[in-house]
Amino acid sequence: MAGCGGSGDRSRPADGPRPVPIPTGVGPRFLPPSYGSAVAHAAPVARSRCRRGERRLFVAHVELFARGRGVVVPAGIGVAPPRRRSGAFVRSGRCEYPLRTHAPTGVVEVATRQPATLGDLFAIWGQPLSRRRLAGFAARGGPGVRAFVDGAPAGDPRAVRLRPHAQIVLVVGPPVPVHGSYRFPLGE
Repeated sequence: MAGCGGSGDRSRPADGPRPVPIPTGVGPRFLPPSYGSAVAHAAPVARSRCRRGERRLFVAHVELFARGRGVVVPAGIGVAPPRRRSGAFVRSGRCEYPLRTHAPTGVVEVATRQPATLGDLFAIWGQPLSRRRLAGFAARGGPGVRAFVDGAPAGDPRAVRLRPHAQIVLVVGPPVPVHGSYRFPLGE
């Protein structure tokens, strides 16, 4: 869910500033499917292969905003069907890619020692990402798709590197308040 995170700065007092909640948009473009044709068939995606038993090395958090509303980063990105689900969570599948989600929170598991980027994640997801496109949304003039890492502008969204506990925000359309951290669950 977009805007679902809290501050990851555990030193911040509990009564400090809170992220501004932004509602999730309505309609299929705000709730994109979790996989495309390649993942449906467990086919290679660029340099990524679907394998069983890959352990995650770290997690990062990705939030998406379009037209001033949140876009859901769904559970099951990078998990090939058939899948085992538990409510909103995808527990397992036939195999998993090195970039994947198990919950609809935007927490991305990274299971590769090679540098991984948002471009890699979106390729596995089967969604477009460029300076002018963000999933089902296209920039209408203006600055295009803006990327932020830990609250700072980051340039080309496809080139943003996934690194441990990074807070990554992508925005197309009107600006939204961008927070620079995310409170990861203990042990993540």
